[in-house]
Amino acid sequence: MASDKTNVMRVLEQHKIAYKPHEYPHGKDAVDGVSVAELLGQNPDQVFKTLVARGKSGGFHVFVIPVAKELDLKKAAKAAGEKSVEMVHVKELLGLTGYVRGGCSPVGMKKAFPTVFDESVNNVPTVMVSAGKIGFQIECTGGSHQADTRRDRAYHDGLKQYCMIKQERFVSGFCALTIGNT
Repeated sequence: MASDKTNVMRVLEQHKIAYKPHEYPHGKDAVDGVSVAELLGQNPDQVFKTLVARGKSGGFHVFVIPVAKELDLKKAAKAAGEKSVEMVHVKELLGLTGYVRGGCSPVGMKKAFPTVFDESVNNVPTVMVSAGKIGFQIECTGGSHQADTRRDRAYHDGLKQYCMIKQERFVSGFCALTIGNT
């Protein structure tokens, strides 16, 4: 795995944030998240996908939800403080984030976009997200789930540390808005 270190891994290491790398077999195309969870022998509730949407204001927002859920655009817009949001076309993803479909990670994007995690992130012992390349995932571990009320943020420790450094925006209570539909 050392020879296949991704930018996400380098960013986390640069900020001294612990993670566990995972690799799964794949072809050229993206693999759906539930299949990734199965290939890694992980609970799909702990494996999260990263989705990018454009708000009515023209700004971009990142949503990180369990792989088995679908993003409810109306409730996502509400969580992001937008009138509405629409998914970014896959052709825009690489230029906007630096990542391709199936390898998009909330860590290390070209720009620090407002990012919202599904609140279920607080109910799992570890969180897995893409390591920024198809076939690779990172697992962030940590003890307690903490909320920073000053910034109205609640998310897993490892990702929390990174996002505090990057000053990305996280909103707690995301799932309470039922943004992810099963």
